[in-house]
Amino acid sequence: MQYRRAVHFVYRSHYEGRLSKRIRRLPDETVLDWFRRGWDCDDPESWVENELGVDVYGLDSIFEAAREHGLPRPASTNELRELLHEHLYVEGDEDSIRLDDHSLRVRTDDDEVELAYFFLDDEVVASAPGRLAYLFQSWPLPGGDGGRAPFAAEVPVAVAAPAGSDAANTYAVFLTFYDGESLARTQPLVFPGVGLPDLAGHLRTVDLDGAAEWPEELLVLRALVAPGEDAVGPALERCNRWPGFNLNAEPWPDLPNDHDTAHRQAMELLTAGQYVDGRRPDASHIEVGEHLAQVSMHCSESFGYQQWFLFDTGWAAAHPELAQSLLRYGNHWDPLEDWKAPGA
Repeated sequence: MQYRRAVHFVYRSHYEGRLSKRIRRLPDETVLDWFRRGWDCDDPESWVENELGVDVYGLDSIFEAAREHGLPRPASTNELRELLHEHLYVEGDEDSIRLDDHSLRVRTDDDEVELAYFFLDDEVVASAPGRLAYLFQSWPLPGGDGGRAPFAAEVPVAVAAPAGSDAANTYAVFLTFYDGESLARTQPLVFPGVGLPDLAGHLRTVDLDGAAEWPEELLVLRALVAPGEDAVGPALERCNRWPGFNLNAEPWPDLPNDHDTAHRQAMELLTAGQYVDGRRPDASHIEVGEHLAQVSMHCSESFGYQQWFLFDTGWAAAHPELAQSLLRYGNHWDPLEDWKAPGA
């Protein structure tokens, strides 16, 4: 049986499930073909929603413009690009719409949170797994250990603390949002010389005055590691019960550098805090393995989940393409930023 080529749609939105994204396979060979197929639809809003399974913010505007102005169906990628730049509604500038022969990547926002959506044909998906693998990953990410195979991040990561003595490194990716910023808000971090099994103890002993600036999520995680606790899992469970972690709350106390004091204050806040915006810790999902810890944290009735990933080079060596694409997903809204097709 001959395989039929397809276009894949990915909607990066915190409204969309445990991993804040929706995926749909479309029966078209190219991105241009999909737009041509819907060009003369009678009800653009319904057509887009039926095709993609979701009301994608602003996407129906190009089809509405085609009907209203009698725009000719685009015959080439260049023609489609011109029409999109003129008629597709986005909250952003011209660079928010990026189209080539194999993909369309769009960044916008709905006045509440930033959103992005991608149309990707089979050719680009097959050519760039180190950029796109995470886009097609469902919950949970697979476990595994690739041993001591080499792994180095292909995107910028912030060094979180002075190096430890282990041969492994641990990476932290926080896919979080506050004040509407929800795309690549926090640069991924690396703890050099620290494997995930030793991360909890390392967090306790890090001198924050001598470390790089940490995101608030990491400061809370550090404070919620109990004295003498070796595994990071219990602290992640406590983080899931932290009051805040949603779009409208201010969950960040001024925690001191001294870990024992920070832990005591954090536990007092954990006990006294109240949840807002329909936040339900019981709806969260947490999985902790030897080399990968992953959290899909329910933060809001309206805006759904945020994701935390902690993984070391043992896991990354077992899943190098997935690890690279996850780091890239946390680093930039466009997974194909600066990408060139093979042979281009």
